[in-house]
Amino acid sequence: MGQLSDIEIAQKADMRPITEIAEQAGIPDEALELYGKYKAKINTISWKPAPSDHEGKLVLVTAITPTPAGEGKTTTTVGLADGMRKLGKKVCVALREPSLGPVFGIKGGAAGGGYAQVVPMEDINLHFTGDMHAIGAANNLLAAMIDNHIQQGNELNIDPRKITWKRCVDMNDRQLRSVIDGLGGKMNGVPREDGYDITVASEVMAILCLATSVRDLKERLAKIVVGYTYGKIKDQKPVTAGDLKAEGAMAALLKDALKPNLVQTLEGAPAIVHGGPFANIAHGCNSVQATKLAMRLGDYAITEAGFGADLGAEKFFDIKCRMADLHPSAVVVVATVRALKHHGGVPLKELGTENLEALEKGLPNLLRHVDNIIHVFKLPCVVAINAFPTDTKAELDLVEKKCRELGVNVALSEVWAKGGEGGTALAKEVVRLCEEGDPSGFSFAYDTDETIEEKLNDIVRKVYRGRGAVLTPQARKQMNQLIDQGYGKLPICVAKTQYSFSDDASLLGAPDDFEVTVRNLKVSAGAGFIVALTGDIMTMPGLPKHPAAERIDIDDDGRITGLF
Repeated sequence: MGQLSDIEIAQKADMRPITEIAEQAGIPDEALELYGKYKAKINTISWKPAPSDHEGKLVLVTAITPTPAGEGKTTTTVGLADGMRKLGKKVCVALREPSLGPVFGIKGGAAGGGYAQVVPMEDINLHFTGDMHAIGAANNLLAAMIDNHIQQGNELNIDPRKITWKRCVDMNDRQLRSVIDGLGGKMNGVPREDGYDITVASEVMAILCLATSVRDLKERLAKIVVGYTYGKIKDQKPVTAGDLKAEGAMAALLKDALKPNLVQTLEGAPAIVHGGPFANIAHGCNSVQATKLAMRLGDYAITEAGFGADLGAEKFFDIKCRMADLHPSAVVVVATVRALKHHGGVPLKELGTENLEALEKGLPNLLRHVDNIIHVFKLPCVVAINAFPTDTKAELDLVEKKCRELGVNVALSEVWAKGGEGGTALAKEVVRLCEEGDPSGFSFAYDTDETIEEKLNDIVRKVYRGRGAVLTPQARKQMNQLIDQGYGKLPICVAKTQYSFSDDASLLGAPDDFEVTVRNLKVSAGAGFIVALTGDIMTMPGLPKHPAAERIDIDDDGRITGLF
């Protein structure tokens, strides 16, 4: 019999009723809203954990710059939690929800892998509890209210050419990036250029993930800037969702989506899966509510941030931790020998062959991420090598030697094949760092009192290690407008390719002497940050030549196949 696929492993799992998982975690029955037998929402609107001095230690799992060879960040996150439970620790996982775009595009699923998964895997990857759809509905309600306001006389004097709010759909669909709508005559709207973002890139998603209550949610929604009024640049005024009186209805649509979702790992650890912004075009972290709840429910809360540490981790620290007053205790940087060899120039088909020279060339990518964690953000760090059967002792020894030169330990993670048992070595090092490390120096890559340009340069120079940021004339004009409107002190969310430290996806490894071109700046006032679009990054991805959707199917008994 061949090796089981991720979905086959998940379907063979002996899941416990979610009520048992909740009881084990300390969540009362009255706080649970069941979505079937194995998943539930936690009603944080009506239930708050009793006041307590207890707050678990927060551990972030991040990774090297992604490659087609894969790194296994979510798998490591889940396996680490199960490994810590093997050590007798009380742990809660906090993860993002998968987007249907990558599920049907390249990834085919995003709930971990092998024997380190969150389950029910199919449900989590396909619709789950409907949060993505609610976010899309709230987003598109606002879009409809903008166009209706213009159709009904335009009392707010909105310039249709200056509308910045896009519609969204949770699917990779390049056809919708740029559209013209409102055609068909006077009664069918005002013709204008429009476009779609993928739902996980929308500001509503970011707001949901940063909101701490219904009141906070409504206040943030009201601040959304949807466009600008007619007039010369200096006379243009931002128009908000609050001006359109849209925030109440939007919040009503998001009432259930605001509540975190509870599931379990294959080994029965509680997992809160909530929110799913992309880290290359949004801030890439699960919800503040989920993270804080995980810290209250466990002695250790294990969370992750999307893509490489230059994207997800940087935004986790500089945006999420800053806003939510979170103080991480330790960081895990996930790498694979295979991916590092790819950064060293080895083609995908040859990654299974020992190549110390290529590994040496690729290692600077890992070392730069590690150096950023310990010297820019000043946090204790461990490198987790996600093991593959083709890894040789010489290759593993080389990675360990180079990391130790930075004062960082390396732990072999075998969680894909062995579950929690394969994560105990990593778990022991994480526990040691949390107990003996000193996270008190935790700092950010920039100060929000700096100018927008200074903050961009700090990110490029300190984190990416480039020469600096170059603003196009349009971006510079937008920057000055944002400063004039009072948004200059907000944190920065850089939208950049995930495949390189630079804004050029072809520059692998640890490039230097490059500039990052900022072509567009826009404010996400409700989320509380400025988005800087760099290079050729798109907020609506497209499907690949052979999308994962071609392999996903369901049989007569309702059994889903093709998710992996």
